[in-house]
Amino acid sequence: MVAGRCSTERAREMLAETAFCTRFEEVRELLEQTAEMQEICAVDNAFPQSGYVDVLHFLGKAGVEGAYLDEPELLTLAQLVDTASSIAAFFARNADAPTTTTTTAAAAAATAAAALVARKADRYPRLAEMAQALQALSPVSRGIANLVDKLGRVKDSASPELALLRRQMVEVQQQVGRRMQAILRKAQADGYVDEDAEVSIRDGRAVIPVSASCKRKVAGMVLDESATGKTSFIEPAEVVELNNRLRELGFAEKREVLKILIRFTAFLRPFLPPLEQAAELVASIDFIRAKALFANSIGGLMPALIDRQAMAWRAARHPLLEAALKKDGKHIVPLNLHLTPEKHILLISGPNAGGKSVCIKTAGLLQYMLQCGFPIPVGEDSQAGIFDAIFIDIGDEQSLENDLSTYSSHLQSMKYFLRHANAKTLALIDELGTGTEPQLGGAIAEATLGALAESKAFAIVTTHYANLKYFAGSTPGIQNGAMLFDVQKIEPVFRLEYGTPGSSFAFEIARKIGLPDEVISKARALLGDKHADFDKSLRSIARDRRYWEEKRARVKMADKRLEELTVRYEHELAQLRDERKRIIQEAKEEAKKLLGEANRTIENTIRSIKEAQADREKTRLARASLQAFAQNVATPAEDDGDAAITRKMERVGVQQQRRGEVKARRGEHDPAQGTDAPSASENRLFVGGAARIVGQSVAGEIVKVNDNGSVVLAMGNIYTTVAADKLEPVSRNLLRSMAKNSGTGSSTLSVERLNFKPAVDLRGLRVEDALREVEELIDRAMMFGVGEVRILHGKGTGTLKEQIRRYLKLLPGVTAVEDEHVQQGGAGVSVVKMR
Repeated sequence: MVAGRCSTERAREMLAETAFCTRFEEVRELLEQTAEMQEICAVDNAFPQSGYVDVLHFLGKAGVEGAYLDEPELLTLAQLVDTASSIAAFFARNADAPTTTTTTAAAAAATAAAALVARKADRYPRLAEMAQALQALSPVSRGIANLVDKLGRVKDSASPELALLRRQMVEVQQQVGRRMQAILRKAQADGYVDEDAEVSIRDGRAVIPVSASCKRKVAGMVLDESATGKTSFIEPAEVVELNNRLRELGFAEKREVLKILIRFTAFLRPFLPPLEQAAELVASIDFIRAKALFANSIGGLMPALIDRQAMAWRAARHPLLEAALKKDGKHIVPLNLHLTPEKHILLISGPNAGGKSVCIKTAGLLQYMLQCGFPIPVGEDSQAGIFDAIFIDIGDEQSLENDLSTYSSHLQSMKYFLRHANAKTLALIDELGTGTEPQLGGAIAEATLGALAESKAFAIVTTHYANLKYFAGSTPGIQNGAMLFDVQKIEPVFRLEYGTPGSSFAFEIARKIGLPDEVISKARALLGDKHADFDKSLRSIARDRRYWEEKRARVKMADKRLEELTVRYEHELAQLRDERKRIIQEAKEEAKKLLGEANRTIENTIRSIKEAQADREKTRLARASLQAFAQNVATPAEDDGDAAITRKMERVGVQQQRRGEVKARRGEHDPAQGTDAPSASENRLFVGGAARIVGQSVAGEIVKVNDNGSVVLAMGNIYTTVAADKLEPVSRNLLRSMAKNSGTGSSTLSVERLNFKPAVDLRGLRVEDALREVEELIDRAMMFGVGEVRILHGKGTGTLKEQIRRYLKLLPGVTAVEDEHVQQGGAGVSVVKMR
């Protein structure tokens, strides 16, 4: 796969020479070079994408006196020099300084360009260091450009003699052409040659195609015949001498070109060392580029290297398995692999075809790739150490020649491992102890595992033996691991879990395959209670672990949402406090103004009454004016600030009520929820009371309780009939609060129902934002009575889909979640069915 991305044969040779490296600094250098090239290939189009050619196979002959490079070889050499120069320019640390005649704008542009290339050198230090060794080869590039044109033909200007010979050749060719056309027209007029015949070339000489029956009637030499023999190609006698002259000039031209090439090759001879160096550099860059392209294709990266023996990989993937699964439209399940000096041996157990062998093959392949300088497909926060050796025992090495059975071949491997294993080696052993009688094989396997543990060697071992699972649980340095199994679907899930051994689920798999029940029952009886209880305990642990992991994930998600709500509540309450202070301050100022106006009004009224000297009509008018002013003071228009703070308080009330619902699901109590909870008298459904659908936030007024147990609920202008067991009573205060908070929502609910789209696109969103969108979609669907919605989350790594489906399980209104039909999105779309 990497060789196919190499452009040069020399790069493929370098690939073949790649070997497992145990020197930390060398491995880091190789990985950093490739990582830099990965970034260049991904984001920087200025780097040369082509021009990687082989010249070493012909460059050596240029060192021989009298030898020469021909025109195609010179063109290839020019391509190499241009590519090497482009690579060197890309990594150059400094740009040329602007001359004194450069304008201000041009100087700024030159300074920016110099800063750019300097940044590139700092950004790609390993590759820039390689390019520094290149010497200037501009004389070679200019010399080839002056000597050979783009078609690979030596230019006329290469020498005066060559220019003269080519002029003479052109003149003779013109003479031959004119004479041949005249002879052809005469032969056509005489009927010897077809009307559509043309002058052709045979062996470099101009000839006329003549019918075989008339070939004696045209004077000249027959140089060739057609395959059928019906046409003869005749060189007329009149142009024989001209063709001979043309042939002589051609020979002279070749001799002159040869002299020029010999002379130019002698000019190149002093440049051979830097040319060979450039060829090696271009081949090295080609090799590194091939590794980078391959790494980008498999999602490979350079993990954080640590100068000791360890393995801390997150989301590790076997590249060949992942490619094979992609062809079938499937997704690989990543592995998390952890080995430390304290827990340096991992014993993996679990069902057959559950991924145990894939696990150790993934570990072996990726570690080998890493120490050969190849980026590996793991998560970004992974760490990797360097081992001195990798010991592998996968499959068997049966041999008739060496008289080795399956078990003997395993023992040969174990003997070698135990002899050479130490704290710097990694052993990968598949099915330790198999191939012989189980009890004896299990005993030898346990002793072998203990010896590996004492040697401090790192190892990943797979097994089905129960005694090894017991042994791993009580031996320092060894940890149990299990490949998980879905007991409901009777199929493996290919996830590795640490801390507990796994069951083989042999009976469940046998039942799924169709083995008769009486055979399975007899096998259980033969197994004995002790082993059966142990296997049953393992299955129970696997179920419980999965349940509690999902529970923990749901609690963690709920905690995160509660934290976000708390921050939002605190922010909004702070805003409310600031708003209240502002309103109170404005109210005080308004009160002062109002008091002043009231005093002036009263004084004016008294003055008017006195001036009227008890005139009844004027006194009545003055009193009416005073009463009108008092009424305006008593019923002022609602202040915008008061309305705003009222709306905010109502919104906070609804948010606190929702927070109480979340805590209620977790069995907690929210003191702030007390005002929204129904009183003892409200814990039943009655006409005029308030209720809401279980699991939803929208409440309505009960207008009728039917005899069949259903209830008619009014939510704004919408009336709906709901089963009583799907409702829960709420307080009238909550109903009024929600009605205020919704504003004119009840009048526009029908419009919203018409505009409601039972689908949402979550691709590209973070998990938190996606879950908010899901919650809103489900709430609105339940409110509008929609029974099915679709959630488009894409396939990707599957993380977003898994989080969404876990969250949907928390919602009581959701009855089922399944994948969409393959033709409509398949696993990239979740179809949610609701009550």
